[in-house]
Amino acid sequence: MQNDNLRGVVLMNIAMLAFTLNDTCMKLVSQSMPLFQAITLRGVITTICLLALAVWQLRGATFAQLLPRGRDGAVVIVRTIAEVLGTVTFLVALTHMPLANLSAIMQSLPLAVTLAAALIFHEPIGWRRLLAITVGFGGVLLIVKPGTDGFDFWAMLGLASVAAVVVRDLSTRLISGAVPSVVVAVWAGLSVTVLGLAGALFEGWQPVSMSEVGLIFGAAANLIVGYMTVVMVMRAGDIGFIAPFRYMALFWAILLGYLGFGTLPDHWTVFGAAIVVATGIFTLWRERRVRHATA
Repeated sequence: MQNDNLRGVVLMNIAMLAFTLNDTCMKLVSQSMPLFQAITLRGVITTICLLALAVWQLRGATFAQLLPRGRDGAVVIVRTIAEVLGTVTFLVALTHMPLANLSAIMQSLPLAVTLAAALIFHEPIGWRRLLAITVGFGGVLLIVKPGTDGFDFWAMLGLASVAAVVVRDLSTRLISGAVPSVVVAVWAGLSVTVLGLAGALFEGWQPVSMSEVGLIFGAAANLIVGYMTVVMVMRAGDIGFIAPFRYMALFWAILLGYLGFGTLPDHWTVFGAAIVVATGIFTLWRERRVRHATA
């Protein structure tokens, strides 16, 4: 188990680095290319790779099996809409915010998922976790700075992305095991690509330079690596032990934000992020203890 946990920690760090590299590539390419064109090009590459993976994993499957029906179909539609909204709001915010600041806001996701699961699914939540969530959202307020010049529409888009991803994650729990994960991923990737293409029709399209091609392929490659390693993480070791290492995304965001754009978060953002990370780790630790106590 110890070796499995170590392997899981390494994979989680790779996943967080890959996702942050994807964000960095998209932020860089959006400086010279219309955002929705970048979303479309990245989506085409990602969707083709996911389709190839689906064909390989589901050998002999018919097209009908790639179309979830009934209750699963409805839930997949809700999840896909949430995925699209979460992706677009995140990327639009990313083009106008420092990478580290947006990443700090996104670290509130585990707290938001825990609270939403308690409200919607009536999952038990004790006073300790509820207090941690409240304090954690206080940390988010320090990051977005309501009532100051640092609080703007783009910070609100970051919070909207968190809300959309909460809906995505909770709806994923409602999809039965009869629907392969790769099928869900294909529909999400395809939908984001279609929306990107629709947006590009209004935003415009321009010739692509070789450096932009490299950034788009880099974004797509890192996104796929992130998806694959996250799946591997779920199958390696004790997820309660491994999950806190997802907060390494904030470290990578600060480092890459400085190296790629010369930006560093201010002291309030660092303080708020520290509160969010600490309360998030505490919440995960409490969930693990409660789960073991009831097992």
